[in-house]
Amino acid sequence: MASSAMSEPLLSVRGLTKHFPLTRGVVFRRQIGSVQAVDGVSFDLHEGETLGLVGESGCGKSTTARLLMRLIEPTAGEAIYGGEDIFTMSRAQLRRLRRDIQIIFQDPYASLDPRMTVGSIIGEGWEVHPDLVPKGQRRAEVSRLLEQVGLEAGHADRFPHQFSGGQRQRIGIARALAVRPEVLILDEPVSALDVSVQAQVINLIEQLQDEYGFAALFIAHDLSVVRHISDRIAVMYLGKIVESGVADEIYERPAHPYTQALLSAVPSPDPTITRRERIRLEGDVPSPANPPSGCRFRTRCWKADERCAEEEPALVDRFGHGHPSACHYADVSDVIGSSGQE
Repeated sequence: MASSAMSEPLLSVRGLTKHFPLTRGVVFRRQIGSVQAVDGVSFDLHEGETLGLVGESGCGKSTTARLLMRLIEPTAGEAIYGGEDIFTMSRAQLRRLRRDIQIIFQDPYASLDPRMTVGSIIGEGWEVHPDLVPKGQRRAEVSRLLEQVGLEAGHADRFPHQFSGGQRQRIGIARALAVRPEVLILDEPVSALDVSVQAQVINLIEQLQDEYGFAALFIAHDLSVVRHISDRIAVMYLGKIVESGVADEIYERPAHPYTQALLSAVPSPDPTITRRERIRLEGDVPSPANPPSGCRFRTRCWKADERCAEEEPALVDRFGHGHPSACHYADVSDVIGSSGQE
């Protein structure tokens, strides 16, 4: 992990928005609304650091990842990488971008072509970028990458169905590293794996980051997963970032009620430490097609009042700690909640 106290960010995202249109009609289709999957997300990613992007399923994390890879097009916003906006890049620029920014997908069973050998999967990027590894050295480089991610060199001739989920995810990591990216987007890379395997894969990612020096956007729905790998954390709810800051600051002094609720559910590995009282959120996450007025979290928040329904809180540093939160009643001392929920 690296310090985030650097001047120029490697990747700067501002006002990132993706609204998927809702239409009605068979012959004459008309738009009747939109799903606000991502709505004005902004963050910076610095060289060599890890930013953890955390939130419940459906909050827009994976859509954010796909937008940054230009797998889908944004409704609005910009993402500046290398002085250029990703969303206005030409086809030639995009080809280079997808060498510099790689993604590891959530499902290790769907992200590898079942008809290709592991060696072909790892070396596929060299067909697009032949300058990276000379043809005569590619077999040896595949073997090196396999061993580096904890597999055997002899596995190069096998097919994906011959591996477990954890092994497939290691193959996906080797494939991403083969083109030597500057940024690695990890879209819930361990959520489909057994708990015993999750720690192994996270430790592997940390080791590889120390060696290769890439920056990482680590997406997860569980705050406990990103705690030890992240330099900074951004908490997302219903398409918006509601709190962000240095990882230790987020864990020790969460300001937003949603972050407090997420942290209250994280089990403590040390039974001698008094853990936060559990905050049980009422109801389900509202539909992104019809989000609540004002603060989007207000329908599940014990602090909500009329102001929360009428005025959307800005994501600002309310306590001078460099730790912005989007709540009118943010309070770093109130980690339980005024209602005394159990």
